[in-house]
This record gives sequence, C-alpha cells and structure tokens, in this order.
Amino acid sequence: MSNTLIKLENIQKIFFTDEVETHALSDITLTIDKGEYVSISGPSGCGKSTLLSLLGLLDASTEGLYQLAEHDVSNISKRERARIRNMEIGFIFQSFNLISDLDVEENIELPLTYRKDLNKAQRKTMVDNALAKVNMSHRAKHFPSQLSGGQQQRIAVARAIAGNPSIILADEPTGNLDSKNAEAVMELLDLLHAEGATICMVTHDPRSAQRAARNIDILDGQVISDKPLSKENKSNTIVAA
Repeated sequence: MSNTLIKLENIQKIFFTDEVETHALSDITLTIDKGEYVSISGPSGCGKSTLLSLLGLLDASTEGLYQLAEHDVSNISKRERARIRNMEIGFIFQSFNLISDLDVEENIELPLTYRKDLNKAQRKTMVDNALAKVNMSHRAKHFPSQLSGGQQQRIAVARAIAGNPSIILADEPTGNLDSKNAEAVMELLDLLHAEGATICMVTHDPRSAQRAARNIDILDGQVISDKPLSKENKSNTIVAA
C-alpha cells in the first residue's frame, strides 16, 4: 500500500471574472505522505490559501489531477466533496470559526452529526477524547465568548481532530493570537504530529513554518521551492526567534 496521502499533478486554478482570467495556481505538482508535517509559505496573494482550499475540497481545480488516499477527487460533485471533506479532513482556521450560540462540546460535535456511521454515544466519546488532547475538558460547557483567543483556537483544534481525519489543514492558525498563545498552539500541533497526525499548514510566519519537517514556498501561483527542514535548522530558527 502506498504511503502517499495526497498527490497533485499539473494543478491549475483560474478565476474568471468579467472576461478577465486570474491564474491563481499554475502547474502545481506535489505529494504529501502520511504522517508528514508540511508548511506552505509565500507572500500575500501568492496562491497558498487557494492551494489549501483545493486540498481541503472547499474548491475544485480548473485542470489537473488530485488524488486523496489513492482516490481521484479531481472532478467529483460538490455533495461528494462535502462528504469526503467531513470524513477525511480536519480544518483549523485563523478566525477560529466557532459558532457563538453553541457551547464547546456542541461546536466540536457539530461536524460529527453529519456522519451517519456515528451514534450519540460514539460522538460523545470522540468529543471527550479531543477535548482531553487539547487540555480543555474543563471548558466543555463554556461558550466561545467565555474563552480567550488561545482557548478558542485550542477548541478549534479539538474540532479538527475529533473525527480522526486523514489530514489536518491549518490556515494561518496563529494569525489572530499573541506570541504566548501562538506558541501554545504550535506546540499542540507539534504534539499531534509526534502522535502520527498528517499536517499541512499555511503560514506567513517564518518561525511557524520552521516547526514543520518540510516547507513549500509558493510565488505567483507556482511552487518555487520544496525542501525538507533539518532538525538543526529548525532548532537554530527557534532559538534565534
């Protein structure tokens, strides 16, 4: 069985508006293996968030091949994208995206309610396990407004991992956090990776990018660099920061 979780070949993404073509991604070819920790970096508007949206099946490419867990998901319907997204992909967003009138448990459980293979007791166990992993079990009945930004992001991480996804996609996960809370969230991602999680993270922060084992640089919709990060380089960067 292949260790490749994600395979992209010649991915193009073009946005058409008022007879203007915007080439957001051009000829993206890459793979991500199970258990990898990958960061995607680049300046604003370079296409990194568009790439993450395609990886997360929030959007579809204009051309090219996308295989997820050896299944071709390039041209599937929106309904099928939603089903696979719910089963296979966990999202962490910069703005947390918690629902204000649901408590912590309900926020984490919500994506699980769309899975017909889970009953209430199973969902409860998965929510409890996710909360324990992020050390937030004591906040289960709190609402988002009662939590700090760092706590909200930890709950967002719990929501992302509760369904045991094949990959965690993080879009600027520390973008709305102060340095102390940002470090706590990055340490949590480090721990999840050490436990075997596959993580792909978009970030503009060089210190966050260096926490990964591999960095992909994007510029003008193209991959300009794809390289592993040695432990020595990572340590130097963290000390220097």
